[in-house]
Amino acid sequence: MHELSIAQSIVDLAVSEARKHPALAIKTIKIRLGEFTSVVREALELAFDAVALGTLAAAATLEIEVVPLATQCFNCRLSFCPAQGFCFLCTRCGAPVEIVAGTEMQVEYIELFDRQEVS
Repeated sequence: MHELSIAQSIVDLAVSEARKHPALAIKTIKIRLGEFTSVVREALELAFDAVALGTLAAAATLEIEVVPLATQCFNCRLSFCPAQGFCFLCTRCGAPVEIVAGTEMQVEYIELFDRQEVS
């Protein structure tokens, strides 16, 4: 289950950033997760809850924005999102396509609790 190591990396990054600021805890971590990654959202959420325990991210909410798969034809430059499954041929001319979105896995932002919010 590689979601566990991904969740650990997300928590490590967020905690590292939180320590650079006068934060008491992490409120929210938002990530962008491409549809064409092999990450199972539910497994990532479960793993996140487990690895966040005992850290500044223990009470954090993990927000996941799923980025749909998008492609563009090498030949006619048509951009489209495959409707069903993952078809890597252009719907207009039948030429191969390149993936232009949907492979992302990035931390978009980290929201922290500061001392004023806790007081």
